[in-house]
Amino acid sequence: MNRSPSGNICVDLQKKLGSKNQYSIIIIGGGPIGMACAIAAKEANIDYLILEKGCLVNSIYNYPVNMTFFSTSERLEIGEVPFVSNNPKPTRSEALEYYRRVADTKKININLFEEVKHVTLDEHENFIVSTSKSNYTAGHLIVATGFYDIPYLLKVPGETLPKVTHYYKDPHFYAFQKVLVIGANNSAVDAALETWRKGADVTMVIRDSQIGSRVKYWVKPDIENRIKENSIKAWFNSSVTVIREDEVDILTPDGTITIANDWVIAMTGYQPNLEFLKTLGIELSEDDIKKPTYSEDSHETNVKNLYLAGVICGGMNTHRLFIENSREHALQIIKNISNGRR
Repeated sequence: MNRSPSGNICVDLQKKLGSKNQYSIIIIGGGPIGMACAIAAKEANIDYLILEKGCLVNSIYNYPVNMTFFSTSERLEIGEVPFVSNNPKPTRSEALEYYRRVADTKKININLFEEVKHVTLDEHENFIVSTSKSNYTAGHLIVATGFYDIPYLLKVPGETLPKVTHYYKDPHFYAFQKVLVIGANNSAVDAALETWRKGADVTMVIRDSQIGSRVKYWVKPDIENRIKENSIKAWFNSSVTVIREDEVDILTPDGTITIANDWVIAMTGYQPNLEFLKTLGIELSEDDIKKPTYSEDSHETNVKNLYLAGVICGGMNTHRLFIENSREHALQIIKNISNGRR
């Protein structure tokens, strides 16, 4: 992490900020785990502020409209606030309502639609956090940014056409259209099934030889049967090579084919913003996982007083950590900070 260019500048900035912009903890990310950190801090009587670049639980907001969680509602609970849903597996809309209610009930201190631009250290080892709207200082920093912001790109000609999206929301938009879905995991399967049920002519392009093993167990037979009966066409061991305005080229085991196409939904997965972690001075592993360096007990990184919480802890391995097994990170972090303040 870079220090501020001048001690005088740091002092001037702190005077300008005043106490209202100084916190013991700043939490970057207003998802469920960032909120859990805030609740734990409040219960420990530590002042804090969450900075979230989008809306509350922004990643969940960007999930498909009709998405159903794999986890049961009680596994998504934070702050000991009960999560009551109509079915054992809650929906996106139920989760949005639940976390909004938690934020309101717990009076969480959060600034929404305020993006962190960069972080530096002053001469007292405090963090100076500059955002799209203001500047703040904090003795401790918690990064809980998730991984839903940066899609894996296809890197093929035509990927930047307006017809191509890496985010799927609502099936009605694709009714009676020729839709190509790229991918074989939950998001891709949901997009394929939902758009097909709205009357779309759906083709899937799947890199491997079968539907993904992580697909929800109650959905997997549905997509496999739709493919078997040819209601949804699927090309396995295949990849898209070119996207054009009204057609797409697909490299298959039998050679390249060209199909008519109106829309491409590329559900190729997402990755955490590891470059941001590097700007903070956090060391990453040399392998493909690029796992950040942090203590498994305290979640403090190699940078003093800088902590990681949630799925960001897994680096590129974004399928290891979820809400249900990351909630404890908040307690570990706040316990460590509390012990250091005594």
